[in-house]
Formats: sequence, structure tokens, C-alpha cells
Amino acid sequence: MESRLALRVLGEIMGWPDEQAEKEFRWLRLMARLKYNGYEDFRAGARFLESLATWLQQFDREDRAVAYEFVRRRLIYIGESELQRLVELFYPRTLEKRLLRQVAAIRSIPPYKVWTVHEARDQFTKLRRQTLIMALSDGARVDQLRRATTPILSNEQFVGMTQVDDVKWDDLVQKLRTESKDKDAKFAQVVLVDDFMGTGSTVLRRENGSWTGRLVRFRHSIDRVQGGVASLFEPTWKVVVHHYIAVPGAIDAVAQREVQARGELGVGNWFPEVAFTYELAMPNETSMSSDARLVRLTEKYYNSAIETDSTRKGGYDRINLGYGACALPLVLDHNTPNNSVPLLWAECEASDRDGTKEPETRPLFRRRQRHVS
Repeated sequence: MESRLALRVLGEIMGWPDEQAEKEFRWLRLMARLKYNGYEDFRAGARFLESLATWLQQFDREDRAVAYEFVRRRLIYIGESELQRLVELFYPRTLEKRLLRQVAAIRSIPPYKVWTVHEARDQFTKLRRQTLIMALSDGARVDQLRRATTPILSNEQFVGMTQVDDVKWDDLVQKLRTESKDKDAKFAQVVLVDDFMGTGSTVLRRENGSWTGRLVRFRHSIDRVQGGVASLFEPTWKVVVHHYIAVPGAIDAVAQREVQARGELGVGNWFPEVAFTYELAMPNETSMSSDARLVRLTEKYYNSAIETDSTRKGGYDRINLGYGACALPLVLDHNTPNNSVPLLWAECEASDRDGTKEPETRPLFRRRQRHVS
């Protein structure tokens, strides 16, 4: 559908008078061109305006104004250039500052003096090379991160996954020793990177009486390496879990769970130190849970077919407010988090479940499923 036709259809769907239609069309054209058309999972031949027209038609006429206002006023769309900027900020705002603090603590000097003391500068360079960066998922954008830190970090410090075999680990350690000219060098810290954290349950959660999540799987994977953890890392090595975008509640919650896991598992079966960092923390008022009109729409236009064993790990059976009841209005250019309200991403046929008719749901930003693991 051409954009001109899509706009005319939108005007008819919304019942806008000419003056309002002209105003809304200007905004829609601008946002489609600058942001929303860049979404990666639109179907072939369709972009934002066509998807919006299709999406709005699923609502009863009296509900369309609320649905459109939600998109117009509350939708948060983080595009490619914005995500790229968050990737570029990782080293100067997070990693470099962390390295400076670590060296300053060792030398008992203020961080700003690290650059003025020759031995401290050398120690900073050594510690930087002893840092390994691993992707928790494909959202980590490790390739972009590698390019953004050239020539500050070595290509050999980046790994596109956390589950690697003995051969890869041996190669990483040997290259560390070669580049640092130290035959006994080991890694001092690992940074596990991902794009978004909505509840933190993917990273760490208790399930059926035991701890699970990507952090636990990472620990298990290095325990299986020949020679064990001691062959790869220094005794006081550290783990940093870094997300480009995070919901404040998730940051606090996962940190609390980490303390519990450490206490129950013991340091010998865990990590000497774990820190959680982020580039962008979404404000608490991002959640739509207090918007009564929108909450009513999430209940009225809800199809339970989107519920799975994975979504129930968020603590709720019914997820009309999204995974973990986060109620986010968030869309990332490469995917829509399931923490966002399903009004944005759910795609189900009409059904009759247990005598209750459930509506067909159409996505505005189609979601690529990524299960909690």
C-alpha cells in the first residue's frame, strides 16, 4: 500500500476531520521516515503506515482514539542509530571508568591520577587486555562493539557467545599470553553483554527450587573446561553483566537475586564478584500500568494463545501487561521485547477457549520470539 493511500485509509479509520487529518498526517510521515520504517520485522511490502492502519482496525471504533494516542504520545522507539550510540558509549562510560577505579584501588590513588603514574598506566593497560567481552545473545552487537573500540581493545577479547569449548578457551588464553608477553597471564574479568533487561530473569532466576539463567549456564560452562576456572582466571576475577538498556526495577531485582544465589551456592560454586551495569536506564514512569484506559485495552484485546511456559517464568499466567507485568511501551529497531504490552506485538487468530471468545490480535511491530532460558 502506498503511503498516500495508507494515510487516506488511516483518516477514514480514525474518522478525523480534514484539519486534524492534515496535522496527524504530517506527524505520521515524519515519524515513519525518521524512525518507524526502520523496524526490521515488517513484512515485505509493508512499513509503519500500512501496519498502523491494519493494527488500528482490530479495535472497536470507540477504542481507536486511545490506541492511537498510545502510539502518538507514549510509544518509545529506539532505532539503529540510538542503539549504535549506546554501543559506542560502552567503553568510555562503563569499561574504562571501571578499569580506572580498579587500578586506583590497587594503587591507593584517586582514579584521575592513574594517567600520571607510569606504573599505574602500565597496570591499566595490562588489566584492559585481561578483560574478556562475551555476548549473552545476538542483541549484544559484538561486531559493532569490536569496531567501536578499535584499536583500544584487541579483536581477541570479543566472543560472540558464552558457551565455548575447551579449544576456544585455550586459544583465548594463549593469545592473551602472547599479546601481553606473559606466559602465565590469565583473565581478570569477563563482561557479559546484552541489549535489554526487562526483569533480569533471563540472566538469573530461581526455578523449581534451584538457580538458573544465563549467568548460571556461564558458570557451568567454565566449570567444565579442562583445568577448571583456575586455568582461565585470576583468583579474584570479576564478572560484569552489562545491558545497553535496562528497566530500573530489573537492575535492583537481579542484584538482589545474585546476592541470594551467592549465599546459597557459595563463592566456590559462583563468582568472586558480580556487578550489573547499563548505559540507559528507563525511568520508572515508563510503565503503562497506571494508565487505566490502556490497561482496559490490554484486557479487552487479549488472546491467551500468547501464554507459554516461557512467559510464565515471569511470575504471571496472564500477560496482558507483558512479560513480568512490565507494561512497557518499548520497541527496539531489531525486535519488540515481550516485556512490552502485547497490544504492540501479539499475533493470534480469534479463538474460543473454555467458552470464552478471544479476539484476533494483529501486531503493530511484529515480534521475533526469543524464549527465556
